[in-house]
Amino acid sequence: MLLKLLKDTEALMEGHFLLSSGKHSDGYVQCAKLMMYPDQAEKAVGLIVNKLEDIDFDIVVGPAMGGIIVSYELARQTGRPSIFVEREEGQMKLRRGFTIEKGQRVLISEDVVTTGKSSYEAIKVVEEQGGEVVGIACIVDRSSGNIKYPLYSGARLNINTYDEEDCPLCKKSLPIIKPGSRKIAVK
Repeated sequence: MLLKLLKDTEALMEGHFLLSSGKHSDGYVQCAKLMMYPDQAEKAVGLIVNKLEDIDFDIVVGPAMGGIIVSYELARQTGRPSIFVEREEGQMKLRRGFTIEKGQRVLISEDVVTTGKSSYEAIKVVEEQGGEVVGIACIVDRSSGNIKYPLYSGARLNINTYDEEDCPLCKKSLPIIKPGSRKIAVK
């Protein structure tokens, strides 16, 4: 069902992409295109919520940008509060008066998890505040099982990811697109 939602909203893309991790890929999931439709967002996040029935958490925290709408919709569907962390001078931080209480059980939310870099940055902030991360929820899991926290996803997709020096798309001189929100230079 999620694959159909991604295709119907043109969120699943093919090409040569620079990911926020710095890696390259021949596919990209632009969840913002899915999340722009509230009815579709509700369905996609509902797939994750079904997997969280036995998970005890107090609050949902999403890293900006991709995790904000997912965090909100997860919180809406589960009746919990939602906050987000955002970059300030290159570092993820809690801002806007958001706080995490010591011992609070936190679910990290993301749109897509590939290397987990943004999730781990959010986790660092949560743990510095005394929160306990119980897992990561995401619409799409591209991680290939490389995440050290429990991962609850709407779907797992196998999309090729390459280090820049090993990227066959670079070797073919295909133009690269950088669709994510993290500021990194396109070469």
